[in-house]
Amino acid sequence: MTDISATGLPPLPTRTRWLYGTGLMASGIKTTAFSTYLLLYFNQVLGVPVDIVSQAIFLTLLIDAIADPLIGRWSDRTRSRLGRRHPFLFAAAVPAGLFFAATWFPPDGLSDFGMGVWVFCLASLTRACMSLFEIPSSALGAELTDDYTERTRIFALRFWFGYIGAFGFGAFCLAVFFAETPEYPRGQLNPEGYVGFAITGGILIALAVLTCAFGTRSRIPYLRQVRERASKLSPMDHLREMGSAFAHRPFLAIFGYSLSKQVAIGMYVSSTIYFNTFIFGLNAGQLAILTVEQLVAATCAVPLAPILARKMGKRNAAMAMGFGGICIGVMPLILTFFGLFYPKGDPMLLPALFIVGAIYHTMIATSLMNSSGMIADTIEDFAVKSDRHNAGVFFSVNSFTTQASAGLGILMSGIVLQAANFPEDADPLGVSQAISNSLIVWYVPLVVGLWAIGTFLLLFYPITEASHRANVEKLAAREARLNAQTVRDSPEAGSPG
Repeated sequence: MTDISATGLPPLPTRTRWLYGTGLMASGIKTTAFSTYLLLYFNQVLGVPVDIVSQAIFLTLLIDAIADPLIGRWSDRTRSRLGRRHPFLFAAAVPAGLFFAATWFPPDGLSDFGMGVWVFCLASLTRACMSLFEIPSSALGAELTDDYTERTRIFALRFWFGYIGAFGFGAFCLAVFFAETPEYPRGQLNPEGYVGFAITGGILIALAVLTCAFGTRSRIPYLRQVRERASKLSPMDHLREMGSAFAHRPFLAIFGYSLSKQVAIGMYVSSTIYFNTFIFGLNAGQLAILTVEQLVAATCAVPLAPILARKMGKRNAAMAMGFGGICIGVMPLILTFFGLFYPKGDPMLLPALFIVGAIYHTMIATSLMNSSGMIADTIEDFAVKSDRHNAGVFFSVNSFTTQASAGLGILMSGIVLQAANFPEDADPLGVSQAISNSLIVWYVPLVVGLWAIGTFLLLFYPITEASHRANVEKLAAREARLNAQTVRDSPEAGSPG
């Protein structure tokens, strides 16, 4: 395997782009299951206090904090016949599916504290295995092409599959496993439904990861291989190289933005199931309908994201669509607080929530697609200044930020529920108006404020299409000089012809 210059990549086949994207279905399934149902299942179905469950999920961040940077660095430094990224993809598939499924089957007789320990251990193992896939596969996406707009297309398609995994799987489970019964008119509270939910999710996670791994295997000869070093790096050298990312201004800007937005998204996802169940009084069938708008939104965002990237630049598109989206997304709650929205049971309630949700998710998905492309562009900018292509390190920090923020979002949702005096094992028809209003008062300013902070931080991200093209050209020239030097220094170069 040889080094390929930054501009020497052959065109990316459409088939490979699609197969690469399918991998994020696994992340979508895991994310929607953990963010939407894990707290609800252990708190409202199994009766574990909300503070124990939310804190157990939050503590899994300790594992992410250790594992994610190590996986990213390990991936950057790996040399193998399968390249730098693919060994991790193949290794992650089956364990990720098995640990995910096991999370939902705690042993009988556990105390509340024991339940918290179970959630922490199994969720941590699942997250670690998913990081083993997500970080190298994200770095792989940055290496499939160096074109500014094409990267947005690749990550847009990847996010679309992520939405298919998250909301397609969610809609299927609501229609099949969580269908309402006389005993459980709110099927998402039926403990029997979580058996099929867990097993099906685990199988689909493993299949999605394997599809991505096998589907991109043909690109291995064209991917950048780490160069041999004269000496091995010490642990401190590794730490210094990993830490140098945080001295890079573009990365710091995108890091701060990602942290704020993902906490907000984590709060939105984990709280929305409570709002829809207890404030709007929706059943499982209606929740399944609402998941369709998220699929529609993702489909709209796939062509929209690269168009906005080309016309506005990735940064401006991410900022405008992200903050504008959350302002629209919380409007039903604000109107409900003032008694201006459709009440429970009104025939216009579901269509109104569908339309608002479709607009919100289209805008948020477009923002996420552009910000992912921005991380990829940061890699070349860092490489120009440091001569190191640490895609794994950059995406490991992004992965940790995403998972940490989701955990923080769930923790903050638990705090909001406690602050609003929300009861365990609540009756979907019996939550008082005062508690509903308290939830809204605590939730809306927090989630909008987090998006506002992230949007402000993104103002400090300086990379444009023009500066990215300049970086690619500099790297191509540097790569050509290094390859020429390698040829001159080889034994064959000095032998007689």
